[in-house]
Amino acid sequence: MASEAGTGAGARLLSPEFLRELEVLRRRMEVRARSGVGGDHAARRRGGSAEFQEHRAYAPGDDLRRIDWAAYARTDEPVLKLFRAEEDVVVRLVCDASASMEDKLDVARRMTAAIGYMALAGSERAQVLVAAEGLIRQHQPSRGRDGLGGLLRHLGALEARGKTDLARAVEAVIERSARPGMLVVVSDFFDPGPLTRALGRAVQAGHDAALVQVVTPDEIEPSMEGDFELEDAETGARVEVTMDAAALSAYVLRFAGLCEELRRFARRHAAIYVRVRTDEPLEPVVRRFVSRSVD
Repeated sequence: MASEAGTGAGARLLSPEFLRELEVLRRRMEVRARSGVGGDHAARRRGGSAEFQEHRAYAPGDDLRRIDWAAYARTDEPVLKLFRAEEDVVVRLVCDASASMEDKLDVARRMTAAIGYMALAGSERAQVLVAAEGLIRQHQPSRGRDGLGGLLRHLGALEARGKTDLARAVEAVIERSARPGMLVVVSDFFDPGPLTRALGRAVQAGHDAALVQVVTPDEIEPSMEGDFELEDAETGARVEVTMDAAALSAYVLRFAGLCEELRRFARRHAAIYVRVRTDEPLEPVVRRFVSRSVD
């Protein structure tokens, strides 16, 4: 598969050195999808069987049929049996291609390609879905290493333009998904819409959520001072601002609030949240992703 990734768009997205790292990391990638009837699953590969994985504490709303009554008799604490399901899963990769992503799209594509590669190399199915004003385009799910070429070509053709409505895109993915899988959203998350509510509905539907936030260094630590006329990349609206210490402080607080909202969502729903700067290597970020980190 190195030859597939070594030509055209693939060479730009997945270098041979990056692929070698992904080959090691893919064995640690886990998808935690929940079916509506069967309980919790950590799906790893295709097949029809399931094996016991671990217990977890009972929470209100859990299926009482999943309680391990023998363990309850021993400990007087209700716990659920979790199984590792050997079943077919889909890793759905929602890549934000709105205009605000123009300076970040290359990194977003590379992160999306890396996660897609790990899924395909693990014989799972992977699908790229392009988001801007809702869900605007999707690549057909593919399985196994033979599907990597199509996935990379689809990513290589992306252009950043238009407005953002990630919440609508996530809702569309939920509606079109025949069964839950891993739902990965790669974006800067500069979206005023009710995104975390839509992501919460995805989790309730059984999806294993993962958030990959792509940002530039200036978005984390802005250095502008003076008077500027700023243009919204998505709407074209212009506004005159004075970037003094108070304005910079207000921006930093607002950006920190956005990151904290994503972090809280991830912790509450056992989701993944990693943040990647456009000027940093991706290998450590992918390692945090497969470790299911919350940055």
